[in-house]
Parts: sequence; structure tokens; C-alpha cells
Amino acid sequence: MLIANNISKSYATPRGDLPILSGVSLTLQRGDAVAIMGPSGSGKSTLLYIMGALEPPTSGSITLDGEDPFSLGERAQAGFRNRHIGFVFQDHSLLPQCSVLENVLAPTLAAPADEPSAGEDDKRARQMLEQVGLKGRLDHRPGELSGGEKQRAAVARALIRDPVLLLCDEPTGNLDRASADAVAELLLDLHARRRTILIVVTHSADLAARFPVRYMMDAGTLRKLPGSDG
Repeated sequence: MLIANNISKSYATPRGDLPILSGVSLTLQRGDAVAIMGPSGSGKSTLLYIMGALEPPTSGSITLDGEDPFSLGERAQAGFRNRHIGFVFQDHSLLPQCSVLENVLAPTLAAPADEPSAGEDDKRARQMLEQVGLKGRLDHRPGELSGGEKQRAAVARALIRDPVLLLCDEPTGNLDRASADAVAELLLDLHARRRTILIVVTHSADLAARFPVRYMMDAGTLRKLPGSDG
């Protein structure tokens, strides 16, 4: 379970504090899939980074399966993210010098050597790439892939450690319509199979419409849109 409780965020500026989020609360269970829409600067990406333990809130709390990542030391917090949270960003963030297979394996390099799955990472990565339709691209570099293929590789990388929480920031923002549809279908299909908590931040009404629960972020506040389930 993910619980965001009364999250606020502000940044210090020469003219005083700049509020970004104001009292945002959200509770999600495994299997939930939500889309968060909103104009640029509304705070939706900031909320995503806080839920992903990349940036602390100014006030309020985040817990994932009962644990507050911001109560941990820096190294333990990084381990928490690596084990429990997967990220897909708009620009895919693949390492250009590494093959597709090496990119997908990258999150496993920080895993403790004594984890039961540690010796099966290569096999799991190959299976993940087959699931996302990249079985024939294992040894290719990102520069040899299309935009849609790069995002599919990024999805495989995000899921390689079987995270509880999958966070996607504009995952189709740089793609043409056909590729965007394919990536959206892939995300929802893999989510349904793995029962993650899936949160997608997007400007795309078409992508958001695929989700059973939709929220609007506006001026740092979050509200559920009419017609959303749950």
C-alpha cells in the first residue's frame, strides 16, 4: 500500500518560499492504476518524485508497505528505491554505451549478492525483454532503436526487480501516436499481470483515458476527476 499523507512542498527563493504542493493525500493498493493530469508547473512531477523517494516533502509523509523511505539514511534509501520502486521517464534515460540487455540489468547491479534472485538476473532480463517485444534487440545499443523500442526497454528495466510501485513521468510524451498507444498498452498489460501500483503523470488525455482512476493536479492540489472508478 502507498500512502501519501498531507504532502506539501515548497522551495526557498530570494522572494520567499514558493509553494508547489499543498496538502496532497492519496492512498493506493496493489493493483491500482491511476493517471495524474495537469498543466505544466502544477506540481504533478514533483509529487511523483516525492512518492518515488527521490525528493523529500516539506511536510507530510509517504509510506510504502508501511515503511517511510525518508526515515532511512541515504544509502538505505537508495536501496529502498532500487528494490521497491520502478521509474519510467519521458526521455527513457537508457545508457547509450550499453546494450539493451545491459541497460535492463543495470538496476540489479546494486542488489545484495545474497538475494535469492541474484543469480538469475540475466535470465529474468531476457524474459522481460521478450515480454516487451525486444527479444531480437538484446545486443543493440539505444541509438539503434526506435523511440517506442527505447521506451519498451525502459519499461523492462523498471520492472526487472519486480517493484511494488511503478512511476511513469510522461512515458509517451516523445512518441508518435502509434508508438504511444503501444507503450500505453504494454504498461497496462504488464501492470495487470504483476499487480503493481501504477501511477502515470501525463499531459495526454488519450493516455489518461485508458486508466480507471484519473486525477487532476492544479495549483498544487489533487482532485479525482468525475467518472473515475474507485
